[in-house]
Amino acid sequence: MLSLLLLLAACGSEQNDPYPRAERGQNILYSAFTERPKHLDPVQSYTEDEITFTAQVYEPPLQYHYLKRPYTLIPLTSDAVPTPRFYDAKGRQLPADAPTAAIAYSVYEIRIRPGIRYQPHPAFAIEAGGQPVYRDGEQLRDIEKLADFARTGSRELIADDYIYEIKRLAHPRLHSPIFSMMAERIVGLRQLGAALQDEARRMPAGGWLDLDRFPLAGVTRVDRYTYRIKLRGKYPQFVYWLAMPFFAPVPREVDRFYHQPGMAAKNLTLDWYPVGTGPFMLTQNNPNSRMVLERNPNFHGEAYPCHGEPEDRADGLLADCGQPLPFLDKAVFSREKESIPYWNKFLQGYYDASGISSDSFDQAVRLGVGGDMQLSEEMRGKGIRLLTSVRASIFYLGFNMLDPIVGGLAEQPTRLRQALSIAIDQEEFISIFMNGRGIAASSPLPPGIFGYLEGAAGSNPVVYDWVDGQARRKPLAAAKKLLAEAGWPNGRHASTGEPLVLSLDTTSGGMGDKSRLDWLTRQFAKLDIQLVVRSTDFNRFQEKVRKGAVQLYYLGWNADYPDPENFLFLLAGPEGKVAKGGENASNYANPEFDRLFEQMKNMESEGPRGVERLAIIRQALALLQHDAPWIYGFHPTSYTLSHVWLRNRKPTEVGHNTLKYQRIDVAERQRLRQEWNRPVLWPLAVVAALLVAVLLPAAIGYRRRERSTAR
Repeated sequence: MLSLLLLLAACGSEQNDPYPRAERGQNILYSAFTERPKHLDPVQSYTEDEITFTAQVYEPPLQYHYLKRPYTLIPLTSDAVPTPRFYDAKGRQLPADAPTAAIAYSVYEIRIRPGIRYQPHPAFAIEAGGQPVYRDGEQLRDIEKLADFARTGSRELIADDYIYEIKRLAHPRLHSPIFSMMAERIVGLRQLGAALQDEARRMPAGGWLDLDRFPLAGVTRVDRYTYRIKLRGKYPQFVYWLAMPFFAPVPREVDRFYHQPGMAAKNLTLDWYPVGTGPFMLTQNNPNSRMVLERNPNFHGEAYPCHGEPEDRADGLLADCGQPLPFLDKAVFSREKESIPYWNKFLQGYYDASGISSDSFDQAVRLGVGGDMQLSEEMRGKGIRLLTSVRASIFYLGFNMLDPIVGGLAEQPTRLRQALSIAIDQEEFISIFMNGRGIAASSPLPPGIFGYLEGAAGSNPVVYDWVDGQARRKPLAAAKKLLAEAGWPNGRHASTGEPLVLSLDTTSGGMGDKSRLDWLTRQFAKLDIQLVVRSTDFNRFQEKVRKGAVQLYYLGWNADYPDPENFLFLLAGPEGKVAKGGENASNYANPEFDRLFEQMKNMESEGPRGVERLAIIRQALALLQHDAPWIYGFHPTSYTLSHVWLRNRKPTEVGHNTLKYQRIDVAERQRLRQEWNRPVLWPLAVVAALLVAVLLPAAIGYRRRERSTAR
């Protein structure tokens, strides 16, 4: 019986550990994901769930400096951040400060550093004669997953691999989300798309389309390591795209390998098993359970940065200056569909970091004396750290500027939009529905984006008064005054007495939650305005917005890259949704704003032009604040917790290839895991006492009967 109790005690210390015994003491980061990634092919992938993995595998030419803010582009596989050369319509080179109107083309020349090699992969396995080992589906009979291929190979990264991926943007069967945008910029890309469309019609479904047979006028090979991209006009933001997986290399032979007969049926595709030169490679892909990234043995190497922001040294973020990357051998991501199990495993030390769900928010943080969020005593007692960052995002309530009641730039509808901007209390929304995790927006630009202004200069004077060094939302009386000036005193038409009824189109992923809609309805009711909510599915919602068949709508936007152009274009007249099919869902068209936007978008933020650009942005924001085509909602704040053994974590909103910088103190993790998950022995003691109480008398009685029988 004692042996049984000891065995149970030993098992009790391990029964909660969700990982194999063989992984204990290993240099592995443990994390979780809630939504399965849909695309891992860089030409299609465009979501946060996907870039968690793709950014660790693929290497575009550029990346963001891990520590510097504002976000700064630096080389990744290239030898420098390319500077464009400008040409006029006759092909004559222009000076760097040439007027935008004179620039017909911009040319970016990118040189890749020699010696970079791909991860081991069966697509690179070559026979002695130079033929691929695996071709035409001949040896797929016993293959179920990538690891089943007996032979792998590698080769050097070359310029042709980047050119091949750019051509893939035009592939008619891949449906890249940025094709239309890039077809407007990259010379010849639209024509390539048409040619590939014609070719695809003549091919069987699933057949391989050899892109090397089709030229792309705007992308040319200079030599083995150098290629050029030719754009129409001037587009300074293009360098940001060169830091995204869309412009990462895809080798021709990898594309060909995955198009062999029978591959797709076994999920042996680039969308399932990416191939890259990055620090990690995806070795297990079970998106319903577990995904594993392992160190790429062919990684070209990189050093941890030695410079950042002033506070980085105090935060310990420069302690690994100059050390080779990556620090981890492996990263294991487990699927967690529910927030509570995720949270409990984090508290037990089985996940190295965690977000904070609404269910666990009060356990994790407390509101400090100064109004800031602080870790709870329980979290501090475990040595857990809190990292916060305002996301490069905005959520907003938009007006359809084509609507006869809320739209137009005339004084009365403008006053109506201004009144609603005051009445809808964003600070209250953030407090109730976001656990305080956000800041109210005064314009489309979030913090961290060039042109965002702090303090009184950045406050929206239509909505806020600046009092005692802080923005204070104007009183409801000010909103009611504006509403009366709009011709709707007390929510009724000044002439007819007709009540003002406005409609909001939304989806379950927008403001569709009932509690949020009830709150919003009450906000409108403060001005005696009736709100009619029309909830629908996302496809129907998109169709209504496209046709302008909405009055108010709710949307959000995440930055593609850290430049004001990526937010302000959402309100540019030429981007009007109804007229142009663009991203301006409000169909806002102010000629003065459009003029300022055209000036600003082609300017650099650095140097003397940066000062001029900032002045133009201020003028543009003032127009948007006055015209109020949006009710500027909020910029969400990310809260992340990490254990004391996880080092070198700094929040970033645009750079995603961050796994290589993180380091684990494995011994400290193991020590604290054991401390936090000690077996609870008192139930065993109770069981033992009960067993003694029950079995001992029985044993004594049995012995007595045995003796009696013996006599």
